[in-house]
Amino acid sequence: MPTEQGNAQDSSRPAATRFGRRRALLAGGAVLAAGMGAAADELVRDDRTVGRAATGAPSAETATPFHGARQAGVTAPQQPATHLLSFDLPKVSAATDRKTLRGVLGALTRTLAAAASAAPPDPRLQSGGVSRLASLVGIGPALAARLGLNVPASFGELPSFPGDRLDPQRSNGDLFVQLCAADRWTLTIVAELVGAAAHAAGAVPRWTQSGFLPHTPPGTTPRNLFGSKDGIANPDRAAAERWVWGPTGAHRNGTVLVYRRIRMDVAAFAALPEGEHDRVIGRRARDGVPLSGTAEHDEPDIYAKNPDGSYVIPATAHVRLASPRFDAGARMLRRSYSYDDGPTDRGLLFCAFMRDPGQFTRVQNRLAARDALNPFLQHRASAVVYVLPGAAPAGTLGEQLWT
Repeated sequence: MPTEQGNAQDSSRPAATRFGRRRALLAGGAVLAAGMGAAADELVRDDRTVGRAATGAPSAETATPFHGARQAGVTAPQQPATHLLSFDLPKVSAATDRKTLRGVLGALTRTLAAAASAAPPDPRLQSGGVSRLASLVGIGPALAARLGLNVPASFGELPSFPGDRLDPQRSNGDLFVQLCAADRWTLTIVAELVGAAAHAAGAVPRWTQSGFLPHTPPGTTPRNLFGSKDGIANPDRAAAERWVWGPTGAHRNGTVLVYRRIRMDVAAFAALPEGEHDRVIGRRARDGVPLSGTAEHDEPDIYAKNPDGSYVIPATAHVRLASPRFDAGARMLRRSYSYDDGPTDRGLLFCAFMRDPGQFTRVQNRLAARDALNPFLQHRASAVVYVLPGAAPAGTLGEQLWT
């Protein structure tokens, strides 16, 4: 849940029923310490830095470029609102399905490039200034296996985790699109355009989901629905090259996204005794400082002990179990959002980017076994996505899939 160091947040942001304890204890997640953080400023200093203000956010007059070596949905500063769309491709034959996939990716490339431009053709996107739309497109492991596509060797389905209560109708999919923008209006229009383009090219809608971030002053950390600062230790540029982006070769500018829709029992968490929130998370609720440190961005010392021999950060604290120190320093780029689908269905849309989804599996298994947050979480949907490298101005997303 803590927020990531060096977050590049957009400065223009707009303003439960208690689960059964036995069931919920198993429902935990790799995820809340993984939380809502935006990309570190160092991470987004690539081919899209032109026109960006000193804070790391793009200026109000400058559109976020669609074309580039890497997709803007990963590299651009995190926007206040998101909309996720998942599609399936009908099964006909390998040759036909490959042709359909090419057509869908071509349609999505054209649609998203036009919507992200400084002069989008749809008049509904022309009245509010530059949208700063940032998007990403990826494919699911089932489609990659079915069509023999060129994806990273480590890319595949996630295993089942203890406590998962996943809705298959809101999970997975052959194709995945994430839209991010400064306002809900832009997302509504672009989602409509994307859905129409994908459907006309042969894709079938599977599920959609909207999310949001709180208004957060520039340079400060957003909070999640538990009130905790969320996402404090995202990788800098050097670490991202090692842990987030693909290895040298066709996958160099691609990455893997793990998505989890996590219902949060906000009322039950709020009812914890004073001080217990800090021990459950491993950070002070009021300022995000780790229990072992003195400043928000201090690295949590998971080995520090009290005079009686107990850990300063409790053994079951979320921050401790999610620590990169248990994974040889491996870090995810966490860019999650909150969601609100009704009074008993609110929570976190966990979105994390990494080179190897096995990293998520290791963290999630630790959390599912011991995380003190488990009584307050239920994992209700899941997807793993190979995020394609970006497209050149004359190119199309997914060109590396066929090589």
